[in-house]
Amino acid sequence: MYIIPMAWLYVALMMAVAEATNDNGTVLGGLITFVLYGLGPVLLVLYLMGSPARRRAIKANEAAVAASQAAEKAPAPMEPQPAQTDSAQPLSSQPNAGSHAPAAAQGHRVAPVRKEP
Repeated sequence: MYIIPMAWLYVALMMAVAEATNDNGTVLGGLITFVLYGLGPVLLVLYLMGSPARRRAIKANEAAVAASQAAEKAPAPMEPQPAQTDSAQPLSSQPNAGSHAPAAAQGHRVAPVRKEP
């Protein structure tokens, strides 16, 4: 996958060397040629080629975080209760350990209260 960017950098380097060693060329011109024709476009192409991999990594990280949060929110398994004796409280006095409401919400069956004229 990286053979083409490396080859392009080699070509841009050779262009920059040719520019710098030319009779009316300068080292600054060679450096600018290498950066603008070689390094800049290669970095841009590599960044764009890496976008799907970054997107997959972000989604995998989000899924892992969501799974860990779901595991933290899951209720702990109920431990078996010891056998009751006569002095123990009955089971109905135990608090509700479930995460759901005890009953469904009722509709608007109660008429609103109004003042008498």
